[in-house]
Formats: sequence, C-alpha cells, structure tokens
Amino acid sequence: QVQLVESGGGLVQPGGSLRLSCAASGIGFSTNTVGWYRQVPGKERESVAVITGGGATNYADSVKGRFTISRDNAEKMVYLQMNSLKPEDTAVYYCLRRYLGTNYWGQGTQVTVSS
Repeated sequence: QVQLVESGGGLVQPGGSLRLSCAASGIGFSTNTVGWYRQVPGKERESVAVITGGGATNYADSVKGRFTISRDNAEKMVYLQMNSLKPEDTAVYYCLRRYLGTNYWGQGTQVTVSS
C-alpha cells in the first residue's frame, strides 16, 4: 500500500525558511517521480517542485531560486527546503508520488507566511 505522510509545515514570517518532509511507504520508490504541490482555497492544486527517479528537477517559476526539492531513496523521503518565503506561498502543501501510472497524495501540511 502506497502512503505518504507530510510534516514540517507551520507559521513563519516573510523572509523565513521552512523544510517540509514527506515519508513514503510501500514497495518501490527510487524510480518514481515524486514532488510537492500546493493548494489555496478556491484554486486548483498547482505543482511546486518535482524530482524524477533519475534526479531531474522541475520548479514552478514562482519558487525558482528559493525552494529546493531533494530525495533520500534509502529512507524513502522527499524534502522541500523553502527559503525567502513570501505571503503568497501560504497554502496547504501536498506530497506526490507517481507509481505505476497513478498519483498518490499525502494528507497535506499547512504553510502560513505572515507577520
């Protein structure tokens, strides 16, 4: 069974940093594309950053240069280092794992950027 559990969200002031973590379970992992999406009320879920099994990364234009996605295949973990946070980064952040053509999601973690 594929499961994803996010952690690390919270309240941070503008300009601050947070590190999100996602723990994956289930068979396989190292060859799967994984990533982070975010969603605010009334809007569609949007891609923030993804990383393939080969290590190739893709970032939304709005976070390039501020966010860094990484993975630890041995521990089945995905991370999102978020620096220079802005109020517009406020959202629920979801971890994604693509496995056998299916997208699996975590329950989400709230990130709030506010003074």
